[in-house]
Amino acid sequence: MKNVLSSRTAGSCILATLIACGAASSNNLQQAPATPPISPGTQWLATNGSSIQAHGGGMIKVGTTYYWIGENKTNGATFYANSCYSSTDLATWTFVNNTLTMQASGDLGPNRIVERPKIVYNSSTQTYVMYMHIDNKSYSEAKVGVATSPTVCGNYTYLGSFQPLGFQSRDIGLFQDADGSAYLLSEDRVNGLRIDALSADYLSVTKAVAVLLDMEAPAMVKVGPAYFIFCSHLSGWKTNDNQYATASSLAGPWTALADFAPAGSDTFNSQTAYVLPVSGNAGTTYIYMGDRWVPDNLATSPYIWLPLTISGTSATMSWQSQWSINAAAGTWSTVSGSQPQASPKLSR
Repeated sequence: MKNVLSSRTAGSCILATLIACGAASSNNLQQAPATPPISPGTQWLATNGSSIQAHGGGMIKVGTTYYWIGENKTNGATFYANSCYSSTDLATWTFVNNTLTMQASGDLGPNRIVERPKIVYNSSTQTYVMYMHIDNKSYSEAKVGVATSPTVCGNYTYLGSFQPLGFQSRDIGLFQDADGSAYLLSEDRVNGLRIDALSADYLSVTKAVAVLLDMEAPAMVKVGPAYFIFCSHLSGWKTNDNQYATASSLAGPWTALADFAPAGSDTFNSQTAYVLPVSGNAGTTYIYMGDRWVPDNLATSPYIWLPLTISGTSATMSWQSQWSINAAAGTWSTVSGSQPQASPKLSR
């Protein structure tokens, strides 16, 4: 009987231990580290500890991974490289490659302007196509450059530059519609902000679609049946109240421009770079990606990412000092201690 009782006692102890271990394991799963918060206006570091250099950039999603392509401002205003970073949660970024680097001469040579790189994928040619603003230091050339790669963060082959349809082109953006057609958004100082159709292989411009008021830093997104274009007034490195317009067709008519951030906030002291849709199993969040330029040290310019509230044809944006994105769900939330009503307008 003593041995039976001992066996039962030992069995009970083992069972209790297993239950306790299971509970501990469950608690560990429930307490797994959350996605790091996004803190606009602060220094953002890549996983290698270096400052993220992806200014004026854009984003493309491949599978479940997001790739952020932008300007490496190590050389200040003149070209050094276009860099590419990857992330699955939009908060932890790993440097992958410099997709284009400074050459000995030509468009990508010393003292050249290479700005606002954007990438789209052409499924027919199975090619990633990059567009960017190409210029000299006096901004008198006003051209677009084109480069291609079979991989999103690979070494791109630079194909050359041109003025689309013979018009000036400075700040640019790219937009790819649901049917696969792609469009160049281009600031033409003489005529206005252009929307031009790209060829089937995305390597050239085929026709003008619409011309809006002269604005720069264009970014476009489609929400339901409505196209939204976000853009900035022309004020150099200084920020201003960026605005948006909407249309049911890319050819227009487009609505009058309107503020989407509080008037007088200078878009929380930032300039539009891109608008990223993050779609998941619980919804879609639209992220405003902007730059807060530091003219005396452009490499230190912080990023301003904030969630947009889009309803119908209305877009608004409020300040969040810290917020979190759930990329899998497509939802966002404020972080405890955030200051949603703050409206930073810093001296420049």
